[in-house]
This record gives sequence, C-alpha cells and structure tokens, in this order.
Amino acid sequence: MAKKNEKILVIVESPAKSKTIKKILGSSYEIEASYGHIRDFPPKVLGFDVQNNFMPSFEIIPEKKAIVKKLNDLAKKADKVYLASDPDREGEAIAWHVRQVIDAPDEKVFRIEFNEITPKAVTYAVEHSRQIDMNRVKAQQTRQILDRLVGYKISPVLWEKMRNYHLSAGRVQSVALKMICEREEEIQAFTPVEYWTVSADLLKNKSQFSAELAKYKNEKIDIKNEEEANKIVEYLNDKNREYIVQKISERNSVRKPTAPFITSTLQREASNKLGYGVSKTMQIAQKLYEGIEIGTEGPVGLITYMRTDSVRISDDAQASAKEYITSNYGEKYYPQTPNNYVKKSKNVQDAHEAIRPSYIERTPESIKQYLTNEQYQLYKLIWSKFVASQMENASVKNTTVDIEAGDCLFKAGVSKITFDGYLKVYNDDDKEEVSKIPDLKTGDKLKLKQINPKQHFTSPPPRYTEASLVKALEEHGIGRPSTYAPIISKIQQKNYVEKTDKALAPTNLGMTLCKQLVEYFKDIMNYEFTAKMETKLDEIAENKLIWNEVIKEFYTPFIETVSIAKQNMGKVNIESDIKCPACGSPMIVRTSRYGTQFLGCSKYPECKTMLPLSKTGEVIEQNKETDEKCEKCNSPMIQKTGPYGPYLECTNEECKHRKRIIKSTGVICPKCNEGEIIQRKSKYGKIFYGCSKYPDCDFVSWNEPVNEKCPECGNILVKKITKKEKKLVCSNKKCSFSKELEEE
Repeated sequence: MAKKNEKILVIVESPAKSKTIKKILGSSYEIEASYGHIRDFPPKVLGFDVQNNFMPSFEIIPEKKAIVKKLNDLAKKADKVYLASDPDREGEAIAWHVRQVIDAPDEKVFRIEFNEITPKAVTYAVEHSRQIDMNRVKAQQTRQILDRLVGYKISPVLWEKMRNYHLSAGRVQSVALKMICEREEEIQAFTPVEYWTVSADLLKNKSQFSAELAKYKNEKIDIKNEEEANKIVEYLNDKNREYIVQKISERNSVRKPTAPFITSTLQREASNKLGYGVSKTMQIAQKLYEGIEIGTEGPVGLITYMRTDSVRISDDAQASAKEYITSNYGEKYYPQTPNNYVKKSKNVQDAHEAIRPSYIERTPESIKQYLTNEQYQLYKLIWSKFVASQMENASVKNTTVDIEAGDCLFKAGVSKITFDGYLKVYNDDDKEEVSKIPDLKTGDKLKLKQINPKQHFTSPPPRYTEASLVKALEEHGIGRPSTYAPIISKIQQKNYVEKTDKALAPTNLGMTLCKQLVEYFKDIMNYEFTAKMETKLDEIAENKLIWNEVIKEFYTPFIETVSIAKQNMGKVNIESDIKCPACGSPMIVRTSRYGTQFLGCSKYPECKTMLPLSKTGEVIEQNKETDEKCEKCNSPMIQKTGPYGPYLECTNEECKHRKRIIKSTGVICPKCNEGEIIQRKSKYGKIFYGCSKYPDCDFVSWNEPVNEKCPECGNILVKKITKKEKKLVCSNKKCSFSKELEEE
C-alpha cells in the first residue's frame, strides 16, 4: 500500500469503478479512467504492415486525445502508476496501450488486476503488482488483426457484387449468421409427421388420475394415424376390459446443484427466467461489478468479473458459502465435502473465477432498496445460483405405476421431493410437480372414466434465441465470453437478422449474404476452422505459438480466396415475388442509407418506383387516404412512409406540404410540466417516449407513460409489457412500486 506522502495514480477502464476503488484505497490514490480503448488502427486502412511481419501501427483515437493528455499530466506527478483495466486479454491490451502513451519510466508503472472490487482483492492486487503480460497482449492484437483483415478484404467484394446493400463481413459474426440461416433452412425444409398418444383417466374410489399408454402387445407405442388410434380406443373402451395395477416401483434419486454462472450460462438463464437480452444482461452485470451506491457505505462492488468461462471459485468464497449456509439453513444443507466443478468444453481459459456475489452476506433482499428492479433481479439470480451451487443435493422419491388393460400397458408416475437441499434457494428448471396419484396397491382394480386420444405432429427445430445462440457458439468453441454480446448485436444492427417473438430469424438480406459467403469463403464460414483459430489465440496467450506466424499461415490462402471470389462472384440482387406497379418488372430488395429495407424496381434508373417494407418484410400501404386537411392550402392529405417512418403529404401538387404523424400519449411531461409526452423513434427504429418540447426539455422513457402517479413517490407510472407480465411500474428506477396493468 501507499507510503506516507506517496502519490499513486490508478488507471481503470470505466469511471464507474473509480468511486468503488477510491473508497478502498484511500486518499493517497488518485483514480482516473481511460474510458475503454485509447488507441486503435488508423481508420480506412488495414493498420498493419504485411511486408514487415504484420507489425501493427496504432494511433490515439481522436476523441481520446484530451483523456490521454490528462493521464499523462497525472502520471508525471505520481510516484507510481497502476494500470487496473479489466482482468482479461482485452483489458491487458488496454493497459499496454495506456502504457505506450504515458511518458513515465518503467520502474514507476505496474499492472494490477482483480476479479472482484473488494478491499481484500484490490489490496492484494496492489501488493502483488506485475509487468504487462505481452503474450496476452499479442493474442488480443492477433484477434484484432484477423478481424480487420477479414472485414477489410471481404467487405469490398460484397460492396461490388451486392452494391444495393450496405454490407460487411466479420470473422466470427458471419459464422453466427450461418448458424441462424442453417436453422431457418432446416425449418423451411421440415415436413411434419403425424403421431398419436393415448391417455386414460382412471379412478380409485373417488380419486382420479391420468396414465399414459406405453405399450400395446408388448411393443412400444407408435400410433401413426387416427385409424390406428381409433382401433386402440375401441379396444380400451370394451366394457369387459379391466384396468389392474400390475406393478408399483419406487426409486430414490438425487438432484445435484449445477455450477455457478459463467458468462454464457448467465446470459441464457437471464433470458429464460428474466426475459433479458444478452447485451442487457451484460450491461446490468457490469454495473453490479463496478459498484452500486449502498446508502452511507458508498459504492460497493457486488459481483465478481462477469466475463469468464471458468466455473472455479476461490477457497475464501467456498469457506464463506459454508458459513452462510450452515448458519442460515442448518448443517444438513451443506454437503459432507464441498462442491467443486469442472467445465468440460472447448477452449476453457480458466483465467479467473465463476460469476458470484462478492459478499455472500449481502443478500438480495438486504440491498434491494439500493438497486433498480433489473439490478435486483439479476443480482438475485447470481446470488441464488452461487449459494445453491455450494449446497447439498435434493432427494427425490420417484414412483412409477404399471397398469394393465388386456394387451395394453399404461404408466403413471410422480416424483416427490423428500429433501429440498439446494432447491430451497434455487430451482434450475422451475418445474413444479403437479401430477398426483392416489395410494395404490398391486392388484387394485381401477375404474375407467375416459380414454383420451390426441393427435400430434412433429415440430421443426426452433429458431435460435439470443440465449440458445450463445450456447451453440460456446459448444462449437466459437467466440469468447467478451464477444457473445457484440456478435449478436452486430448481426441485428446490420439487418442480417431480426428478432421475432424473441427468436432470431434471418432477413432476406442475411440469407443472401450467407449464401454468398458460404459459397466463396468456405474456411471463414467453417465452424471447425473458426474454433481452431480460437485455440491458436489461446496458445499465443500461453506463449505456445508465435503471433505473426499464426497470421501468416492464415493470410496467404485467405488472400487467394478473396481474389477468386472477386473474379467469380456475380452481381447479386434479392428478388421479391412482387411486380412493379408501374412497369410490371420484378421488384428487388434494397437497403437505404438509413439501414431500412424497401423494394425498388429492377429496371432502375429507367423506373424509379419504390415500395417501403415493414420490419417483417411486408409492403407498407402508400398514399393512404386520411381525414386530415393541409394546414397551408386546406387540400386533403394522404399518408406515406419514408425512411423515418409514416408522414402526411398534401395532395395538392403545387403545395406538397408534409408533416410528421405525432402520436401523443396525452400525458403532461413530468419534467417541464408544459409539453406532452409523444411517441418518437430512435435512429435504430426503436420506439421511445419524449417531451414534445424537445430540445428545450430532454425527458425520455423507453416505456409508455400513463396519466397516473406512483402512490409511494409521486413520479409518473409507465407500462412495462413483456411476454411474461403486463404491469404498471414507477418511472423512478429507485422505487419498486408496481401493479398489474388492466386490460384495455
């Protein structure tokens, strides 16, 4: 720690960490942020010298020049400089870039890293500072160079061959797009197959339960059509048919807790349980890691680093978990030997711990008042998962009943939890056992109430969700914890993929692009090839491979592939089924400079007819008649749709006055108390709500406000509508008030 009168500068990535670290280290330490990366490749050029062993050249990002000057000024006054960027390869590279621009002697500059922002972890990091790990830096630079190479060499080919579309290719996101497109092709090619199931409602005295037909004439049930089902139903409805309990089997089993979260499992569980997208989950987790203001305590880092693929936890964390579990739930809830986990999948770096609470004693309820609802929900998920991972197994009693009805065998079963174990804190699948069977004995005769035949059809594989795509990428060994969210965001921003009911579906543009990439860039789109490159990056970080030799091995065949594609790839258009209303030629899908899609006549520029498309690819009706009159000439106005959405246009050719269609909520702005809250649209097409007095008033909300105030704090209420719930919640994120939204 700092000596008396010693001045120490600590440079972090994010200013959000500064307060938390400052509180831990004290007044001798000045904490300053680099605000992420401060240097990058020069724009519009490759940024590395192919002839000079791919040596990269970096320059300060223009908007970061003031930050760099400030860091330099502070470093000159400091006795020591600690580079405390995130504990991963990207963080190591950021630390190296900062070191390159700081004019300070090597003996003054040190690298520190910590997996959690707690007094123990930060103090230990300061006391065990080190030099920058250049192997990790080189691995990160290699990733940057490979990504730059793919983007800068393939994208111009796409621009030339698909010139109507603003396209780009990415080394990893193109593979993610391929996964989504292949799944869509499976769905389109799928042919449903009919099958039937048969169940029986049975009675023991007055107790009713259901059993499923499992065998017919000692063969596993396989009913293909209604005719076969009706024959079995007729056989079972025979008045002389007896339903007799043939056998009762009981088996005890255990349900084991699963490992604490890593990045991918947190993203999947937050999606399944909370409905959060991958990017949203990581944004909330980042704030929990960096520090939340906890009353008079000030900022506190609540979770460990959230970009990790390791399920390991520290001995201290394990000891804390044992003490908490035995104190709060009892000795029987802690296993005889501690639960340790090993992740058996591709390319585990195991650089640091799993995601867990920094302080197990800070239960979600104890700090709920200091968190937004979203922060509370995610923290509760992380806290509960970690505590459960260290608890005893749950014990389950499984009962299976075989019921004979002539040549038919029915089965009924039920599972009963005899000891809840870790389920007391966290249920992995949220499935509650609701089926019941009465007390039965072998030989009991049961009364048939009803036979239930049911028709089914096999289903195609589901489209990927963000969560299931992360799982698929992880299983293939593609990408890393820090890359999942950017990959998924990128393919949506580029309009290659769109989200429909939380599922990811490729657009026509995405399908066409993928087809071209698969045909002409087979290696880049190959799962195994991409995964092997991830392994090579790991080996560079471990000093097992030389970085520029890895790039050289990739470069020569890649450049040859690009050259062949440029020669052989033909001009590509996405042709629709719609004919031009003006000339009858096929309409093709084009993309505007705003990123929105529309249909343009294939005879352009001879025919300039355009038809706007909705997000679902449907043609938006143009020149729709309205009751509006032009405020300038009083002529009728029609509704049209442009790049910014629908608008009104005067039908008078000499006037042609236009105006925006404003959708008002009827709610007075709570900030200025003058304007109305109106519906607006962001540059990415997302709807939000803002004050009509903008820019004089900057009130905004992603949720639609209503004319009702919170009974607890007086702020306005807003609608929160998800697939799982419809509620009115307080617009003040610090207030937890909510109530059910009445159907309109």
